[in-house]
Amino acid sequence: MAGIQPERINLSSAEMVRQAAWFLLHSLFGLLAWAVMMGVVTLFHPESVPAIVTLALSFLIPLAAGFLIVRMRASNVATLTWLAGLVWFMIVGLWVLDMPTGPDACYRCGPGDKLWFTFFSLHWDSGMADGQGRFLGTWPATAMLAYSIGAKLAMREHAPEEVVPLEEDIPQLQ
Repeated sequence: MAGIQPERINLSSAEMVRQAAWFLLHSLFGLLAWAVMMGVVTLFHPESVPAIVTLALSFLIPLAAGFLIVRMRASNVATLTWLAGLVWFMIVGLWVLDMPTGPDACYRCGPGDKLWFTFFSLHWDSGMADGQGRFLGTWPATAMLAYSIGAKLAMREHAPEEVVPLEEDIPQLQ
């Protein structure tokens, strides 16, 4: 696997701030694409739209948005938005794990059942998080993952950024 060794990356603090800002902006783009899609689903009354359709749209719409946005302005940072989705999902997952069980709230469920029925089951809901587990955790995380994949697909046509070698990597003529 051809990768860049951490010692060879020499970024100024201004460059790191710029990349962090673009990372947050691309994560926001992914969430905005998902929010627009959810707005359209809401117009069709969410209870009449199956969860699998919403999950598929939560993947496809941000995928297309990531592809189009990165196609217009290439950015390697956009391919990393899956990290924001993973962190988002982990935070919401820990919140759900901390919730107490009871009648109408995954009664006598273990941690695996809490997570499965709250986020992944398409036919039965745990009742945790007021039945909004997929809305709060699964679908936004899926959107950020899909945005990242769309960005990666758009970046295939761009040449990878050249790494500027450090002075000690340049052979000295004697």
